Amino acid sequence: MTMNILVTGSNGFIGKHLCLKLQRQGYNVFSYDLDKNEDDLRNYISKADFVVHLAGINRPLTTEEFYDGNANFTKKVIDLIKDSGKQIPVVMSSSIQAELDNDYGKSKKMGEDYLFASGLPVFVYRLANVFGKWCRPNYNSAAATFCYNIAHDLPIEIRDRNYVVHYNYVDDICDEFIRAIRGDIKPNKKVLSISPVYDCSLGKLADLLYYFKGEIESERHLPLIHNEFELKLFKTFCDYLSEPGYTFNFAEDNRGSFEELYKSKKWGQISDNVAYPGITKGGHYHTYKKEIFYTVIGDSEIKQRNIDNNDVILDVVHGSDPHPVNIIPRYTHQITNVGKCNSHTIMWISEVYNPDTADTYKEEVE
Repeated sequence: MTMNILVTGSNGFIGKHLCLKLQRQGYNVFSYDLDKNEDDLRNYISKADFVVHLAGINRPLTTEEFYDGNANFTKKVIDLIKDSGKQIPVVMSSSIQAELDNDYGKSKKMGEDYLFASGLPVFVYRLANVFGKWCRPNYNSAAATFCYNIAHDLPIEIRDRNYVVHYNYVDDICDEFIRAIRGDIKPNKKVLSISPVYDCSLGKLADLLYYFKGEIESERHLPLIHNEFELKLFKTFCDYLSEPGYTFNFAEDNRGSFEELYKSKKWGQISDNVAYPGITKGGHYHTYKKEIFYTVIGDSEIKQRNIDNNDVILDVVHGSDPHPVNIIPRYTHQITNVGKCNSHTIMWISEVYNPDTADTYKEEVE
């Protein structure tokens, strides 16, 4: 039977990502935000099998709003669950600021304490600074502000280049919450955290984003990616380069996933291809489009065969020592994950995909 998941704060940064992932995986999602009334919340809780509590206040007009939106609203959710007579598990997103002596941190800590004292099965996560696509710039995220301003050739302000910020990636957070929903993680009376946490100074963050911008606008089109943080930051940055009117597609099946990151009539299209171990994708050729495959995580075997004389080109690329592989027109090609973990390959193609002029012809390599 399909699980019913109530997500409070569903229109927020994390909420949008989580709701989309849950829906893709077949869950029934009840979306609630603070602008809805209590009757809606009570109705959703009466039907819910699991609650992910993301709603809160971090930019109030008055200090009291911190406590109303973070502590008191959490208590309201708990009380309504108890009124329902059900022991509904609750995931709560708190903040590493709960350790600090400020009103935001103290209000989040109060919400944590209410939840721990509730007697419900709970998962309380203190999140670091969260980054990823769709994060609102010029609000409360330096990463989002830097991405937006650098993408749009606007100035940024750095007061201390050496100041280190601790980061969680939004997809890692959503994946952890879904593991809790599935029962892969057991309820805990202790504060939890999301792994991995990435430490990056403000100066290094800005340098990486300026580097990404310069490489995308160069004839190379793709930057060198050295680790998972840089890959996630690059995917984030590409979202802020989006031109109006373009849509970015995400597809997932039992082989892996394929996510469009960036489209430009001038520079082409960049995508992230994820393949599970042993999986082969491809088996087609182009007559004029150019491509570059760049595996940044895992191990890939890229095989190309000339459709005219059957000459074969074989490349094995390791994410630990990546190098770009040029995909040649009129060579049918495939990419195979030959490693033990999921592989990530950044793929650039010289033209944005258009189904009317796809220039893609099916022919197996083998």
